[in-house]
Amino acid sequence: MSDDFIDSNVFVYLFDETNERKREIASEIVESALQAHSASISFQVVQETLNVVIYKLPTPMTAQDAGRFLGHVLGPLWTVSPSLALYRRTLDLQARYRYSFYDSLIIAAALDAGCTRLYSEDLQDGQRIEGLTVENPFRES
Repeated sequence: MSDDFIDSNVFVYLFDETNERKREIASEIVESALQAHSASISFQVVQETLNVVIYKLPTPMTAQDAGRFLGHVLGPLWTVSPSLALYRRTLDLQARYRYSFYDSLIIAAALDAGCTRLYSEDLQDGQRIEGLTVENPFRES
């Protein structure tokens, strides 16, 4: 059981050279999670993050660098893998909350990991879903 679930956008901001504020926030979240072993991610977050760092960054990572990032950052946080139960929960959440399938899959994975907070800028900040609270760590106060 982890306290936090980290969405892929947080990892992508680690490489954002256009927004220092978001890069610093992302770095704090990820470093704290790795040091305290207090966060989880899913296979979906791994896939989305690797796709962005290999293909969509202004200076894409090499496969070797992406492999190191996978081993040192994503791998240690990866706790949720696909399962029939996860997909069923995803479909239930999608029907109840009207999120997209992929957003519902993130929420289902966070719930599956036993998390109480979901860091994401893609979902409704402050929304509570079955004991999980969505928090946009990049929101302006």
